[in-house]
Formats: sequence, C-alpha cells, structure tokens
Amino acid sequence: MTLTAKEVAEITRLLEDSTFDELTVELDGLKLTVRRAGAAVASGPPEQEARSAPAPQPRTAAAPPSHSEPASGLPPRSEAAFASEAVAAAQEVSAPLLGTFYRAPKPGAPPFVEVGSVVEEDTIIGIIEVMKLMNTVRAGVCGTVADILAEDGALVEYGQTLLRISKAACS
Repeated sequence: MTLTAKEVAEITRLLEDSTFDELTVELDGLKLTVRRAGAAVASGPPEQEARSAPAPQPRTAAAPPSHSEPASGLPPRSEAAFASEAVAAAQEVSAPLLGTFYRAPKPGAPPFVEVGSVVEEDTIIGIIEVMKLMNTVRAGVCGTVADILAEDGALVEYGQTLLRISKAACS
C-alpha cells in the first residue's frame, strides 16, 4: 500500500490539531510515524519505520527573532570570528527528512537565520521541500547560530547537519 502526498498532509494536519507528540499509522504492512519537533524518538530498526516530517509546533504570538541586534550590549563580531569560537561547543541541527533545503521563506526574502542570530527551541531555521510540501525545520535548542552548513536550494539527506548552534543560557 502507498500513501499519497495529500494523505500524508492530512495525517500531519491531524497531529497538528491534536495534543499528541507522535502519531503512528499502520496499514497493510506500511508503518508511518509522524513526530512533532522535539518529541522523543522511539528506538528501533530504521528499516521498519517510515520517516516523515515533524509536524510544526503550534504557532505562538511571540515576536520573531532579531537578526541584527548584538547580544546584550556586546560589540558586533565578524561571522568568521564568531564561527571559529563557537563551533567547538555547538549543537548540530540535522535535517529531519530528505528534500530541498531553503534558508528563506520565499525567493528574494531574507533568510530565517544568519550566523550570529539568537534562536529559541521553536525558532524556524529553514524549510525542507518534499514532494511540493514545505516542512519547517526548527532549531530544537536555545542559543546562537555558529555555522550554517547547508546551502540554500541544496538537496539534503535525512540526518545531514544543516547548521550548528552554540548553546547559551536562554531566558
């Protein structure tokens, strides 16, 4: 049995509208597991689980992260200086699925994040397009973007590191 993109989108919508962190559907030998970003991953052989995009977190009325303000009165640093200091202690954000990675919400728009941007766990850092479905990728950790490894418009693999975030004390 196969699922169409429309059916997968409907399953994802059902998860978004629920209070659950994970939804598993099993039909005629096909197993599809959909998780919210940050939900615990069940252990098991990867061959037995069909992977899907994490469902987007519920939207909040929080202000978007500032891309140009330096952190608490510190003088601005160059991207190269910041990256060299922060890469060693950085948390990697990996691609939750295979697809085309976009750093901005649309062509010509500013990227979601840049090196030096302060992010929260639910900050959108990019989009991965799979079969004409746009799936948001969230930071998953609180900190400052130390390095961006994935190019805009590049094909990314499941688990590939998209960027690194230097963990910091967040409010």
